Formats: sequence, C-alpha cells, structure tokens
Amino acid sequence: MKRREFITALGVAAAWPFAAQAQQAAIPAIGFLSFRSANESEASVAAFREGLSEIGYADGRSVNIVFRWAEGHKDRLPALAADLVDNLRVAVIAAFGGGPSPFAAKAATKIIPIVFTYAADPVNAGIVASLSRPENNITGIAWFGTDSAGKRVALLHDLVPAAATLAFLTNPIDPESQSERPNVLDACVSLISNLWS
Repeated sequence: MKRREFITALGVAAAWPFAAQAQQAAIPAIGFLSFRSANESEASVAAFREGLSEIGYADGRSVNIVFRWAEGHKDRLPALAADLVDNLRVAVIAAFGGGPSPFAAKAATKIIPIVFTYAADPVNAGIVASLSRPENNITGIAWFGTDSAGKRVALLHDLVPAAATLAFLTNPIDPESQSERPNVLDACVSLISNLWS
C-alpha cells in the first residue's frame, strides 16, 4: 500500500465515527411557535408531547421539538418564525398559543407544513381559504369559541340578573379576541331589547 492510499484510508477510518454520529443526530425538528410564554403553556406542551408520544415520536430521540416563545409580544413572532424556517429548517411548525402565531408562521413559509390552533373562524381571519380545503401547507383546528359569546352573556344575566354593568376584557392585538367583540355587543343589545320590551 502506498503512503497516499494509507493516509486516505486512515483519514476515512478516523472520520467514520463522526460521520455515523452526524447521521444519527440528523433527526427531524418540529418548531413550536407560540404567542404565549413557556410558563403559561405548560399544560399545552405536556399534551403536545403526549400526543406525539402516542403516535411514536419521542422528543430528543425520534424528533426534536424546538420552542420559540413570543411571551405576549406580537412583534417578536415574525423573527421567531423566520428563525424556525431559515436557520433551523424545521420539518413542521406547530403554531399555537393565540391568534398571531398562525399568521407569523404562514408569512414565514409557503413550503414547510404548518399546523395551528385557533379559537375563532380561521377563514374569516384569513388564515386559510376554506375549512374543507385549507391551503397547500397550512391546516389546523378551530374552536369557534366566538359563537358562544352571546350564550355567555345570557348565562351571566341569568346568574346575576340585577347586574347593570357588564365588562368585556379583551386583548387588542389578538385577532381571536377581536372577532369575539361584535358577538358580545350583539348579545348585549339583544339582552337590553328583551328587558325593555
């Protein structure tokens, strides 16, 4: 064996453990993008990990979960989403923790699959084109919690019929909260009309 061939073979042999280790470390990453903070999302994260485990994915073994928290700052979401897409090149983005998260994920990529949760109508909000055919890379779950706003106002009146004032607390930068406002106002107007008729 010539000296050059020996050095080449030695280099390949020395590099083999590192190449094998690099191949083992290349497991897919899931980007978890949230408008909220880690502290207020502990139950959601536990449920997310449990759901992944039930279908055979273990964090740190078969998949890596990369968390990005906006901590209530909507303006941080675009940079966090871009980090998941451009720097970390995640395989999928889970956009949770409030209305702004799916918008930021959608703006960051047209290719990486996005799964979102939303408590209002995602079609009216502009997240997806339709419920039956969302879009190429985005799908999710919507609760339509805004539809129950009128029932909650009526229930509050039934519980405290002598109340003369109702307060509606909302987050002005959360589209989910803003979509609930008209339903609450309509329910209050209807309640007043019924009381005076």
